[in-house]
Amino acid sequence: MISYLGEAPARVQPRGVASWFMRPWRPIAPGASAHAEPTPSAGRARRVEAQRIQLSRAIRLLPTEAVLAGPATAESLQPVRLRMPDQSPTQEPRPETAGIVGAGYGEDAPERDNLAERLWAILQPPLQALVAPGGALDWPAKIRPFQMEGIAVLLERPDVLLADEMGLGKTIQAIAALRVLAFRGILDSALVVCPASLLLQWYREFERWAPDLVVIMVRGRPQERAALWHIPAHARLVSYETLRADVMDVRDSPALRHAWGVVVLDEASRIKNRDTGISMACRRLPRRRRWVLTGTPLENRPEDVATILEFLLGDPDRPRSVPTHPHALREHLGRVQLRRKKADVLPELPPKDVQDVWIELHPRQRLAYNEAERDGIIRLQASGEAVTVTHVLELISRLKQICNRDPVSSESAKLDDIVSRIEEIAASGARALIFSQYTDERFGVEWIANELAHFRPITFTGAMSSAQRQTAVDEFVRDPGHRVMVLSLRAGGLGLNLQTASYVFHMDRWWNPAIETQAEDRAHRMGQPVGVTVYRYVCAGTIEERIDAKLREKRALFDEIVDDVSLDLRATLTEEDLFGLFGLRPPRRARVSHIL
Repeated sequence: MISYLGEAPARVQPRGVASWFMRPWRPIAPGASAHAEPTPSAGRARRVEAQRIQLSRAIRLLPTEAVLAGPATAESLQPVRLRMPDQSPTQEPRPETAGIVGAGYGEDAPERDNLAERLWAILQPPLQALVAPGGALDWPAKIRPFQMEGIAVLLERPDVLLADEMGLGKTIQAIAALRVLAFRGILDSALVVCPASLLLQWYREFERWAPDLVVIMVRGRPQERAALWHIPAHARLVSYETLRADVMDVRDSPALRHAWGVVVLDEASRIKNRDTGISMACRRLPRRRRWVLTGTPLENRPEDVATILEFLLGDPDRPRSVPTHPHALREHLGRVQLRRKKADVLPELPPKDVQDVWIELHPRQRLAYNEAERDGIIRLQASGEAVTVTHVLELISRLKQICNRDPVSSESAKLDDIVSRIEEIAASGARALIFSQYTDERFGVEWIANELAHFRPITFTGAMSSAQRQTAVDEFVRDPGHRVMVLSLRAGGLGLNLQTASYVFHMDRWWNPAIETQAEDRAHRMGQPVGVTVYRYVCAGTIEERIDAKLREKRALFDEIVDDVSLDLRATLTEEDLFGLFGLRPPRRARVSHIL
């Protein structure tokens, strides 16, 4: 299905003096016919008028110097030299083109007359002129200075790890950079790979921030996707799972037939396990530029960062192995990573107050918990050498569910506390988000929503289709009568803008605190007018308390490598650690250094 399509564009190439303005593509709304094209005369008239307006704007903004100022760079990144397309990597850039952002993108570009090259370079409007209000390009909102810096770095460098904290607009920076590349005539094709739940979010952001680009979502049945890969477009959106299928399972994959001008990996922690099909498919993509977007480049182990760096620094025909020693990783990150914190670049953003709420289980809930833990430990001990980590994880999950709710008595100390807080929040006119890793009617999202029916809750889970999820978000944002939104942590923790809520509840703790932070930042992000309060529940004297203690013990190594990253307990606790949660020792034959 083509979700966004306009007149089929010709291959966008730099073409002398006129290369920096592009044909204005007419978007067709989702659901409209992809074959309904305007008449040739009408299309030419629109293009001529749009080019005249863009040209007159740009001429007024041209710098007085013959050569533009050097590229804008972030202090944390080392400067790079850019070259014109006909220069080899070992040649010095010519003085008249040195330091011009977007001067060319590689040896594959067509040969051009030297005078045309110089005129093309000189007539490039500076980035400030392109993103400023009233400039050569229209933007739906003001681009903040730190975002302009990020855009400049993306334009300047072929490999960038944009690791801004959640809520700082990494998607907007990437789309704006793609639009500027297309405007300058040096973007022929871009591929954005993201989680399936974010496809529609990316499409809407393109529609808002780059309406003059042709964008196609590659999805549907294999036959439909095969056609979508061949339709001319400036950018394609594809999920990680679809890319894996179309690269690993298709002979002569259309995704591999030509080098992409830019490949963008959003939420790039999806490639952290280098031997998975998703990770291998991404590394096989031929690419001139590669941008990685993630607020948590390291979630579990140093190998996570190394895999992302292999994508950034290597190529399909030249794989790159990156050492996992913390010092080596920091050195590599210093060359490619741009990371900003909200506290540093958004001093006006209201604070986020995180409170750990320690709860005592209700009497019958405590009895059910103690019985389940005792019986579970007995079964583990009785299994002897046959016991595995899977058995331990199953017991942990069972105990965490009872911490949410006793399935026999229906007692829930957590929910009782949440209800009392929500009543006060609703009375004040505020709204809340509640996250749980469970989605069922006994312990998770559906159960919570049923118990909070008085507050007109809206649910959001991975079982919903993309359209259903977007409808749920739109309804919550539009109607303040919905005081609560209850979300599954994995489905609702990414890509959503829910600044209309100012309270966040974690019903149960996830293994990876970075995932929790991402969920909290659905509310604590640009556009939030008030402070955000986060409540994280921990049941005293239970497995939750012991997991929390282990998480605190294991953070130090990761703080050495990437600032403000977290770990995934399942991937970093040894088997001794996991069995030790219940006072047991693993069988000798099962002892390994890490469980994942």
